[in-house]
Amino acid sequence: MTDRIVLAYSGGLDTSVAIGWIAEATGSEVVAVAVDVGQGGESLETVRQRALDCGAVEAYVADARDEFAEQYCMPTLKANGLYMDAYPLVSAISRPVISKHLVAAAQQFGASTVAHGCTGKGNDQVRFEVSIQTLGPELKCIAPVRDLALTREKAIEYAEKNDLPIETTKKNPFSIDQNVWGRAVETGFLEDIWNGPTKDVYDYTEDPAFPPAADVVTITFDQGVPVALDGRSVTPLETIEELNRRAGAQGIGRIDIVEDRLVGIKSREIYEAPGAMALMAAHRELENITLEREQARFKKTVDQRWTELVYDGQWFSPLKNNLDVFIDETQKYVSGEIRLELHGGRATVQGRRSETSLYDFNLATYDEGDSFDQSSAPGFIDIFGLSARTASQREERIHGKPDLSGAGVEK
Repeated sequence: MTDRIVLAYSGGLDTSVAIGWIAEATGSEVVAVAVDVGQGGESLETVRQRALDCGAVEAYVADARDEFAEQYCMPTLKANGLYMDAYPLVSAISRPVISKHLVAAAQQFGASTVAHGCTGKGNDQVRFEVSIQTLGPELKCIAPVRDLALTREKAIEYAEKNDLPIETTKKNPFSIDQNVWGRAVETGFLEDIWNGPTKDVYDYTEDPAFPPAADVVTITFDQGVPVALDGRSVTPLETIEELNRRAGAQGIGRIDIVEDRLVGIKSREIYEAPGAMALMAAHRELENITLEREQARFKKTVDQRWTELVYDGQWFSPLKNNLDVFIDETQKYVSGEIRLELHGGRATVQGRRSETSLYDFNLATYDEGDSFDQSSAPGFIDIFGLSARTASQREERIHGKPDLSGAGVEK
């Protein structure tokens, strides 16, 4: 029986050519796998037929939009996943769900190898191959661009020579990856980090300098997950899609960052994630009123480590799974409503409401009704400062009193 290779298939030039290129280079049959994570464009049926027309012996297509939103975007939201405090893991969280379907297809069609279209200098090769080898340890991985010397020029030549049903002349100046959680743009003139992005870089967002009237949205959360917009029940996918439209119209979610890649390269990236960034603003604010202080402080450390693991392609790792358990436990009381104003590139919290809030008006108020016992404060301060005061007394005993002559009030 002829060996089979499963190929992550986008329907574009490079992966269409890779079907025949891999078959000729390895002598194997190619099974094309297309996974819809909300990237838009052509229908899955069109992509499936193109794969077959380009020489694939089988074409596996999956509408994974709901799966991606529920099982990958929502955990990212609960972890406030922002790499380098800016990047909402747009591509990083799509690779594990695609990898899951690649492994499923390999098992279904009896393939021994999985192929992807990544280069040797990016993060995605790691994300794909670590995920694939974790879910299917028996599988091998190859990358035609990296391992079989498939360049764009060779791809165009091969497509024209073999009369493949794919456009070969138009070349976007950028490398673009997009899904429902956001859009990533790199290469071209953006590689000169002095250059500002031009209008044609953006697609998910309008120019925030010329916004329409402010848009106020109320987001209802249940245990860290949005369940309603303006009182109307929505699924995670519907939530992201609607906020992509509404926040995108206000220019929210534009990110320009020089990013530390896993392979050690600094790379300039432009991201658009209007829905993701609006949701994170709301989620963080709801956590502010529902998480206990020490719990919230420690969760920030866990969130950062979780984000680094996911960025580095460790979605299915034991540690990431352990951190998921902690994060889910913290979300037990993260329920309530956040009112956001979307306007001019900003998602601004206007109101907060939760039955599980730790905010106590009577403790917080300075007006009538104040229930805080202020007589407790002096003793608290005395004990709280005991450690520092003891250390200071030691300094005075050994070195004498400090010179405070320069600390006088200017006249």
